Amino acid sequence: MKKLLALPLVILGLTACENTWLPKPTGYNKIDLPPHSFESLDGDYPYELDYAQASQVEADSFNLAEKAWINLNYKDFGAKVHLTYKKIGPEGADFESLSSDAFKLTAKHQIKAYGIEEGILVTPNGYTAVVAELSGEVPTQFQFFVTDSTRHFLRGALYFNTAMKNDSLAPVIEYIKIDMTHLMNSVKFVD
Repeated sequence: MKKLLALPLVILGLTACENTWLPKPTGYNKIDLPPHSFESLDGDYPYELDYAQASQVEADSFNLAEKAWINLNYKDFGAKVHLTYKKIGPEGADFESLSSDAFKLTAKHQIKAYGIEEGILVTPNGYTAVVAELSGEVPTQFQFFVTDSTRHFLRGALYFNTAMKNDSLAPVIEYIKIDMTHLMNSVKFVD
């Protein structure tokens, strides 16, 4: 009787030790995000703003002739916020063409975007801001422009230096969107 009970235990013991390998799901690295902190932009620009201390201010290398164009480089996250400025008026461009160009640049991403949500707000300094949030595998997930519609036009767009899936970048995107929202609300144009 004891031998009959021992036989199933031996068989169970031999099969329980079997090593079967199963693939593990893809994992992502943990991203440690610093607390949000801001400082005022120094320099001879036609605008004032607060930018995130997690970023570094760099001259825009795409168009060196435009001294008011800058990049906020988030080196730890492989991201940049491109800020471009244009003067409106007789010695600059007209508001309609600048706003139209901004909407066209956003619309170019409709091919890959799942959706584009746009909103209009008024900043604490009384300027109009238009915000576009893009979802899907697009190269820019957040864009905006701030303007007084008569003399100044500042546009910003977030870009990443990687082709990673945006769902894995979601925490960083949300983090930088908070920084960009603070930046928009702090813009003050210098006459």
